[in-house]
Amino acid sequence: MATAVALPAPVLPFAAPQEELKPIPVVTAEHSLLEIDREMDVLFDHIQDELEEAGEPSQESKALFEQLCDVFGDKVDRIGRFIRVMEARAAYCKGEASRLATRGRVAENKVDQTKALILYFLQSRDVTKMEGKQFTLRRQKNSQDSVRILDPSLIPLRLKRVEARFDGALWEQIIAAVPIETRTLLLAGIQDTTPVSDAIKQAIAQNEEVAGATVTRGYHVRVA
Repeated sequence: MATAVALPAPVLPFAAPQEELKPIPVVTAEHSLLEIDREMDVLFDHIQDELEEAGEPSQESKALFEQLCDVFGDKVDRIGRFIRVMEARAAYCKGEASRLATRGRVAENKVDQTKALILYFLQSRDVTKMEGKQFTLRRQKNSQDSVRILDPSLIPLRLKRVEARFDGALWEQIIAAVPIETRTLLLAGIQDTTPVSDAIKQAIAQNEEVAGATVTRGYHVRVA
């Protein structure tokens, strides 16, 4: 419960009563940073009123200011620790995702190799299946033909799918230089485009108007 500072009695009977001082806030550890910040604003206004009246802040105001600083510091430390923990957790999860993806690829390779050995065994003995107590390993014909790549370097480029990356400026030059029919095919082959921040910064630095983007100097939170 907030408490208000009592007003001094007017010296002259006809003197107008002075403006009431703002109530001093009560600090609790459960208050958020924003609440503590608002309480500090109220306290600073109250201290300013005390300075105008008595020339110095009261002991109660000084004690409350120290309490606010302590609670504020505790809140900051808790937020800093939380950010550190979340950063460590994010790094761990990313590392685990990479590790599990690698293990998944290894497992897939082992499955493929095992199936290839089983298929070789069945074909070499001219049998179609092997039965166990729980599983049956069966040799079945595929529903469609499959291609076996013996040497990728010998396959003509026209029989390959080409995946390439170009900067937008070079791509525009390529599109402008080819016939209209080829241009249509090239444009139809675009799967995705991603804005390049460095190119946008350079264009705007050269006073070029870039629709859909701006360059501003922002802020970030650094935990030290």
